[in-house]
Amino acid sequence: MGQGHSRSRHQGGIAFESTMQQKSKSKDKSKVDPVVTEIVRNGVIAVTEEMKTNLMRTAYNIIIYEALDFTTGLFTADGKTVSIGIGLPMFIRGMAETVKAKIRHFGRTNMRPGDIYVTNDSYLTGSHLNHVTLTLPIFHKQALVGFSCCMAHWLDIGGTLGGMTTDIFSEGLQIPILKLHDRGKVNTTLIEVIRQNMRLPSRAMGDLRAQITAVKTGERRFLELIDRYGRHEVLGAIAAIMDHSEAMARERTRSIPDGVYEAESYMDDDGIDIGKKVPIRVRAVVQGDEMTIDLSEVSRQVRGFYNSGVTTGYACSQVAYKCLTSPTDYPINDGSFRSLKAIVPPGRIISAVRPAPMRWWMTYPMTIVDTVFKALAPVIPDRVIAGHHADLLIAALHGINTKTSEFFLANFGPLGGGWGAKQSEDGVSATVCINDGDTHNSPSEQSEVKFPIVVERYALLPDSGGAGRHRGGLGVERVVRARVPMTFNTQVERAHCKPWGLAGGGDATGNEVALRLDGRWKSDFPNAKVLVAMLKPGDAFRLRSGGGGGYGSPLDRPVADVAADARQGYISLAAAEELYGVVLDPATFAADLAASERLRAALRAAPPRRREAQV
Repeated sequence: MGQGHSRSRHQGGIAFESTMQQKSKSKDKSKVDPVVTEIVRNGVIAVTEEMKTNLMRTAYNIIIYEALDFTTGLFTADGKTVSIGIGLPMFIRGMAETVKAKIRHFGRTNMRPGDIYVTNDSYLTGSHLNHVTLTLPIFHKQALVGFSCCMAHWLDIGGTLGGMTTDIFSEGLQIPILKLHDRGKVNTTLIEVIRQNMRLPSRAMGDLRAQITAVKTGERRFLELIDRYGRHEVLGAIAAIMDHSEAMARERTRSIPDGVYEAESYMDDDGIDIGKKVPIRVRAVVQGDEMTIDLSEVSRQVRGFYNSGVTTGYACSQVAYKCLTSPTDYPINDGSFRSLKAIVPPGRIISAVRPAPMRWWMTYPMTIVDTVFKALAPVIPDRVIAGHHADLLIAALHGINTKTSEFFLANFGPLGGGWGAKQSEDGVSATVCINDGDTHNSPSEQSEVKFPIVVERYALLPDSGGAGRHRGGLGVERVVRARVPMTFNTQVERAHCKPWGLAGGGDATGNEVALRLDGRWKSDFPNAKVLVAMLKPGDAFRLRSGGGGGYGSPLDRPVADVAADARQGYISLAAAEELYGVVLDPATFAADLAASERLRAALRAAPPRRREAQV
C-alpha cells in the first residue's frame, strides 16, 4: 500500500480509505509572519499560473494551448499539494499521488538537482495514457524543498485508433516511472522509444519540451520566492496556509447537519453491453466537522473503456467536497481535505485495476460528483446545483488531408452544455462540464484552418434547460461537415440519464449524436456512442449537449422572466405555456397575465407530472 492510504475491511474485501483527515502538525505557528504568509499565498498561485502560461505558449497541440487540457502544480517535499494551476479539477488527486509514487520509487535520498521524472501510468494517475506527467524535484542549497509537476494531454499516445478498447494494452504506450533527465542529462533512449510509438512524433516531442519548460518555470520561480523571503519562512507560510484551509473547510462542514445522505443515478451503458445501465450510488456521512464520502456502491469496473483509477475515485470526493465547503479558498491545497475521508474499494469504475481499459476515463466521475450534490441537496439546498450535462461531447476525427497528403488526427471539443440551476439563480449555458473545469471549447475558425472540416452550425438549443423557478442552462448544437473522407468516433454518455431537476424543477434534455449520410440524417442510435463511422465529403455529424436541470417549481418563475426567456429564444412559446403556465402573445411576447394566472391555477390543481425539457 502506498503512502497516503489506509486499509479497512469492507464487505468481505479490502477497501481503500484516503487519509486526508490527518490533523495539522505545524509547529511554531505564532512565529509565522502573517504578511509573508499572504505574499506566499499569492506567490505560489502566481507560480502555477506562470507554469500554465508557459506551457500554453510553447505546446504544439491545440488540445493543450487552446483547450487547456492540462494541470500544473507545486508540492511539498513529501508530496502534499501546495497549489494547483487548475485546468482539470479531476487532476487534483492524480498529480499528488503521482508525485508521492515517484518519491517511493526513487527514494528522497536518491533524487538529485537536474532530475525530471516521467510516467503516464493510468492506474497511478487515475486517467488515460494520454496524460503524461513530468515531475521535477526542487532543491535549495542541496535540500529537497518541493516538487514542480505538470500533467498534460498528448493528442496521440499510440494504440488503437477509434472503436472500443477492452484492455489497457490496446490504448497506447505505457511509460512506467522513469528518469527523463538524470542530473540534467537527457535520457535519449527513452526519447527515441516515445518518438517511435507516436503517429505524430514532432507534435509529441514539442509537447514534451513544453512540459519541461513548465516544470522548470515552477522550479525557478519557487526558488526565487525562497531566496527572497527565506526557506524557513516560505515553508512555514505554506504550512500555515494549509492549516487555514483546513479550518475553513471544517467550519463549513460543521454547518451541515449530521447525518447519512444517499443518492443514486446511472450511466447509459459501457459501450459494449448496450442498454445495460451502469449504477451510481453514493453515500455522504457528516459528523461534526468531518465528512466521509463512501463510493463503495458505485458499479464494478466495466468491460468498456470508461474506467478510471483509484486516484480519480479520491478526486470525485475531493471535487465535490471542495465545491461544498471551500470553493473560493485559494490556493487549492491538501489542507482543504484533511476533514474528508473517501472510501473507494478497488475494482470499481473509479478504482479499476489492471488491465481494465481507461481511454475514456473522464466520463463517469463527473456524474458521481453530481450525485454527491444530489445526496446533500435536502440539507444544504443553497450550496448545490441540479444535474448538468456531464459529458465532454468530443468528436475524434482522423484521415488523410487530400490538400496536404498528410495524416491528421483531431479531437474536436469539448462542446460545453447546460449546468444545473441553483436555489438562487439560473444555470449557466454552453459551459464545459465539471470534470474539465477551466478547459475551453475549440474555436470553430481555428479548427477549420487546421483540419479539413466546416462548422455549419454552432448554437444554443432552445428548450434544452430543465424548467424551474430557476431555469437550467441551455445545451449547444454543433453541426460539422467533412471536406475529405474521414473516420468519426464519439463516446458520448448521458443520453438516457437526463440531468435531473431539484426541489420540483424539471429534467433537462440528454446528450445526442446524429450523422448526415448522403444528405439524410440518422439519429436512431441506441445510445450516443458512435464508435466508428466513415464520413465522405459532404457528410456531417451533429452533437447536441444536454441542458441543466431546473430548480424549484416552474409555476413559481416570475412571468416577466418567462417572457424574457421566450423573447431571447431560450424557450419556445409552447414550453412557456405547457411547462411554466405563461400565455404569451406570439408576435410581441407580451404576457396575458389573467390567462396565465388561470392556467397556472389549473396546472397546480392537476396531478403532478415530471416536467422535462424537450427540443
